Amino acid sequence: MKTKLLAVSLIFSLISAVLFYSGTTSADTPSVYNAEQSYGIANEAMFYLRVLKSDGTASSTGTGIILSPAGTAATAYHVVKGAERMEGVMADGSIISPIKVTKFDELKDVAVLELPSPAAMKQKGNAYAYLPLRKDVLKHGEAVFALGYPLKNTAIITEGIVNTPAAEINGRSRILTSAQVASGMSGGPLLDTHGQLAGIISGSLRTMNNIHLVVNMEDLRSLLPANFK
Repeated sequence: MKTKLLAVSLIFSLISAVLFYSGTTSADTPSVYNAEQSYGIANEAMFYLRVLKSDGTASSTGTGIILSPAGTAATAYHVVKGAERMEGVMADGSIISPIKVTKFDELKDVAVLELPSPAAMKQKGNAYAYLPLRKDVLKHGEAVFALGYPLKNTAIITEGIVNTPAAEINGRSRILTSAQVASGMSGGPLLDTHGQLAGIISGSLRTMNNIHLVVNMEDLRSLLPANFK
């Protein structure tokens, strides 16, 4: 009888261990998203960015990325250089204004923006949709997605790989990617396959066909508060 009870107890323990192990593995493994899913994640967390002249017409355009529910955002500095007035056009067509530059680094080509309070802009749940920031450095060959607004009301997504996570370009470290970039996508997100912001689109490399420049997360984080997640 004792032998049977011991055997049953052992089997129960093994089943419990397997279930616990399976649950832990599932919880610790990040989800992997395809292009369609990645677009869905990023679409509401980015906006068409317009730098306005005194007459209300646009002097330059680009893309902005929302980094927090409170309205911290980012873009490429060259998009907003010298800007006095800016507005964002969200995926649903709503206008976000005024937008302010709070910090920037011209050499790194990064600018941190402040959007109006989400309550004032009547955002759902009084919070902006935003992209989580990637903590790990990208790897050679890793799949990535580039997103942005080459045209107003026309967000696009392209797919490619990381050609190199760190290239020295004109004294700056840059991610190089084969994900295609068009004019107007500057400031837009480079997304990894886990739906995390992995870089900010900066431009194209003229000396290499179909290779494009992306600001890395270290350069973005250097302008954010130390406790920013």
